Amino acid sequence: MITIPTLETERLILRGWRDSDLDGFAALMADAEYSRFIMGPLTRDGSWRGIALFIGHWALRGFGHFALEEKSSGAFVGYCGPWFPHGFPEREIGWALLPTAQGKGYATEAAKRARDYAYNTLGWSTAISLIVPENIPSRRVAERLGAKLDGTVHYREKACGIYRHPPPAK
Repeated sequence: MITIPTLETERLILRGWRDSDLDGFAALMADAEYSRFIMGPLTRDGSWRGIALFIGHWALRGFGHFALEEKSSGAFVGYCGPWFPHGFPEREIGWALLPTAQGKGYATEAAKRARDYAYNTLGWSTAISLIVPENIPSRRVAERLGAKLDGTVHYREKACGIYRHPPPAK
């Protein structure tokens, strides 16, 4: 059994995945307009497999996406974390939020904490975020985190901007 640490921000808990996260994750992945930027749209069965993929990444790499829980309500609101699946050009900080959780600064808050974890606990010296140019909200999150466009790469037949995060503070 793998152990996924629990991290906190002012408003969020970054934690391991639970079976009870399926409803929220399936809703996120069923939203064709939004999920087209990540790995969707997915059916409920596909969403369950997506959660299994995230847990498997933890088992194989020792890090991965955390489920995001809103402290005030206990609700699942999305996912975020360090990510480096086979075929990725570099280690990434990724995020996705339910539409109802967007526009509150949660993605920036969670990604900053996940990046701090990657730098200070995992020992990363750099990180990127791959973002499809049409995904303007994610581009804005990356920019708020201080990431700068540092080229492009084709991944899964999509042109993606490589947003390079600032290095860890010394």
